[in-house]
Amino acid sequence: MGMSAEDERAASPRDEEWPEAEKAEKLARGAALKWASGVFYRPEKLEGLGQYRSRETQRNSSIQSRLKSTVQSYLEGVSAGLEQLRSAVQEVQSVCQDMGAARWALLDSADRFQDLQQMRVLMAEHVQLASVVQVLPQLFSVHEVFSHTLQLLRGQHLLEAHAELMMMEHLRDDILSQLHLRGLSSAQATVLSYFGGLQELNENLAKQLWDIVGGSLRLVREDPVLFVTAVRIIEREEKIDDTLLLEATFLPPGRPKGWRQKFYHVLRETITGARFHAVRVNAEGPGLARHLAALQKDIVSELRVVKDLMVQCVPAHYNILSVCAATYHQALTGHLQDILREDLDKQALFILLEWALRVYHSPEMMGHPDLLPEVDVSALGPLMSPELVDQTERKYVVKVKASVLEWMQRTLEVEFKEWFREEEPETDHQGFFQSALPVIVMQMLNENIQVASLITDSLQQKVYNMALEELEAFLGRLREALVQCGKEHQKDRTVPKYYVSYLLAMLNNNLALSSSVSSLHPDTARREVPASLRAALDRTQKKACQLLLEELLLDLQPLCLQLPSRKWLSGSQLVSGMCEVIDKYTKDFSRVRKPVFMLLLTESELLVASQYLRALMQKKMACKSEEERGQLCDRLLQDATQLRELFCGLGLDQSQQSLEAVFALRELICLKDPALLSLEVLGFITKYPDVSDEHISTLLDLRGDVSKEVRHMVLEMMAQHPQVLPDNYRPIFSTILVPAPELPFCLRKGKCA
Repeated sequence: MGMSAEDERAASPRDEEWPEAEKAEKLARGAALKWASGVFYRPEKLEGLGQYRSRETQRNSSIQSRLKSTVQSYLEGVSAGLEQLRSAVQEVQSVCQDMGAARWALLDSADRFQDLQQMRVLMAEHVQLASVVQVLPQLFSVHEVFSHTLQLLRGQHLLEAHAELMMMEHLRDDILSQLHLRGLSSAQATVLSYFGGLQELNENLAKQLWDIVGGSLRLVREDPVLFVTAVRIIEREEKIDDTLLLEATFLPPGRPKGWRQKFYHVLRETITGARFHAVRVNAEGPGLARHLAALQKDIVSELRVVKDLMVQCVPAHYNILSVCAATYHQALTGHLQDILREDLDKQALFILLEWALRVYHSPEMMGHPDLLPEVDVSALGPLMSPELVDQTERKYVVKVKASVLEWMQRTLEVEFKEWFREEEPETDHQGFFQSALPVIVMQMLNENIQVASLITDSLQQKVYNMALEELEAFLGRLREALVQCGKEHQKDRTVPKYYVSYLLAMLNNNLALSSSVSSLHPDTARREVPASLRAALDRTQKKACQLLLEELLLDLQPLCLQLPSRKWLSGSQLVSGMCEVIDKYTKDFSRVRKPVFMLLLTESELLVASQYLRALMQKKMACKSEEERGQLCDRLLQDATQLRELFCGLGLDQSQQSLEAVFALRELICLKDPALLSLEVLGFITKYPDVSDEHISTLLDLRGDVSKEVRHMVLEMMAQHPQVLPDNYRPIFSTILVPAPELPFCLRKGKCA
């Protein structure tokens, strides 16, 4: 059915007014249709339609009843609210009427309020005048009180004087505060001028207080009452300062006084000024020792006074003992720095280090039983910083080094003079030559190291390193002295008279130094001897051995110059003479200890062997016949055997002798068939790889029967078999120089044509 125009016009406003309701109704109808189509899609389901209708009718009735109940409760609430609003409107209207009436009443009373304002002003003036009247007697007596207070101060009645002073200050401050609150700043100058005497009294009182504090250590023993009085006055002023600062409305002139901080300042200045300011310290050891001992005694004594007496005279929060201990500690720190700016000697530096690092913390000073446990300087840090300690230790080491250098130089000069004495060096209980040099040197170094160990391990290590360096330098100067003595001996072999004996003594001294140097350091784990020092000891030993062997060479050379010769071949006693010289020297060598004796014996044997071989290679002779070669072989065998037996008898094993080279060389000379020389020479150069072509050529010349072809073959074989020196090989031929061959076209030995 269609809708009429009236229905459309009637529905249209409603739809426009409730579009959500229409939309909801459509959605509900659609949902209902969908549900019904799902439930009744089969004919047999239509039988339960009545049940569904009855159930839905009941549910709709229930929903409607709940909706009606809810709407009814909302309507009742709205009704109550409207009633309350009507009541509130009536009350507001009543209040407005009352306020209007009050306003008109106030307007009528405005003139009367102006009269009350004038009365209020008069009342305030009355109060001020009443206050002034009350303080007038005090104001009129101000100058009289000033005079009385000054008399009390002069009589040292400090508490009474301070009470009157506080009263005057309170009066002045109260007046100034009132002026400040009323904005009358211009009148403050008049008040300050009237109370101008307070400044003088304050200064007078403060001067007496600081004089008392300055003599506090004496007063607490003689008259503690005066000191306690000063502390009480300081505490009074401190409380006034705290109160004024807490209020923070008006701060009177001269406040805060800060007399407690001034107390600490004066006390510190008293302590430091009495002991440390303008004190001229002696830079030498004894003077500094006396100064530090006096400081030690005075500081301990004064701290005991503070602990036993002064602590009882001041409040606990002053921590007076800690303050005094810290003051002494800081003053000593600066004082020691001032002392170190002076050019202190070795003894003074040691005394200062010992005092700062050992004595200061010991029971003799800051660790005194009478001061413990209250005094604990460990919390104040070190008296000398690690950097300053290191710097001072280095200064000390420099001073010790200069002293050691001077002492060693003097010792060496004395030792050098003793070498030229007309008597042999002294011997020990075993008969070995020696001198006092190693004992003096090692004792001096050891004493310095032991002294340094009393301070710190670092100082001990520094002195130990310095001692090794100076010992190394001393050994260098000792070698130079040996060389100088050797030069003097070369000029005149009778000077020094006991040249060999003193060289042997020096070898024993060097051995004693070498064995003692490792014991210099007290710590066995740190006794490593530097390689440079071991090398210096080795060079000194080699230099003394070299000079001894040169002396032996000078006695052997006249004999070596006589061979080879035909006189020697015929049975000369040259080697017997050499044996006598060697035997004489080895008897002298027996005055040195065994390690050096064996070294000298080995080097002497090498020297004899090389000189013997050198003499054979001087091209003085060549065998002219087979018979002469036989004589040469026999002589070589006899000489080498005699020398070998001599050295074996002296204690040198045959395997350690270089004379075996003479026996090997003899085999080259004794070979019957020259054609076999290549093989023999190959074995020779294999055993003695330092043999050169010139050496072999000279030996072939000595045979006298080697043709140019054989010589060429031998030398070519040597070129084809170059030799390399083994690591442990002792050279013998490389030290032997062969004379240069004569020029073939020389007309005579003078000049070439």
